[in-house]
Amino acid sequence: MKQAIRVLVLAGVAVPLSLALLAGPVAAGCGDSPRPGVDWSKCEKRRLILRDRDLGGGSFLRTDFSRSDLAGANLAGADLSEANFEHARLAGADLTGAVLVKASGDRANFAGAILQKADLNKAEMARTNFTDADFTDANLQKAELGRALLVDAKLDGADLTRAEIARAVFKGASLAGSDFTGAYTYLTRFEGTDLSGVKGLEQRQLDDACGDDETRLPDGLSRPANWPCGED
Repeated sequence: MKQAIRVLVLAGVAVPLSLALLAGPVAAGCGDSPRPGVDWSKCEKRRLILRDRDLGGGSFLRTDFSRSDLAGANLAGADLSEANFEHARLAGADLTGAVLVKASGDRANFAGAILQKADLNKAEMARTNFTDADFTDANLQKAELGRALLVDAKLDGADLTRAEIARAVFKGASLAGSDFTGAYTYLTRFEGTDLSGVKGLEQRQLDDACGDDETRLPDGLSRPANWPCGED
């Protein structure tokens, strides 16, 4: 009597189970077309045009999107942990609820992007353009935002606990209920910014930062004698 051969179907092809086990885990579909829920984990997607594409709920762990154009793309709910967005364009992209833990985006363009309730814990976004972006209730704990542009950004309820925001520009940003506990504010630009509803901000942080006569402060804190700081 012949012994039955157990098979596993991979990508529509029947493969003997013994061979499938030797092959190890199935790799992400780096060649798959862009679509909702696509798995491009650890894939190289550099210098691609992905404007307005629907990638919602996709898996992009450690994916390299450097210099790609994702303007207007739907990335809501996507896992972008440790993804690389250096010099990428995500203007107007929807990243609502997306996970960007330890993602990097040096000099990327997120202007007007929607990042409501997104998780950017320990993300490295130095010199990134977040002008008019919406970070409502986002997690920015320990994020690296040195020299980032957050002009007119919405950060209501955002958690910036121990974030590195040296020389970042917050002019006109909305910060009601945001938490600046332990944030590093060396030469952070708060000109024309309403800080009256910010939590966790201490006098020493203000003394290190920059503001002007239009900067509104929380109760109990005072305008430093060295304001305005002038051009950096």
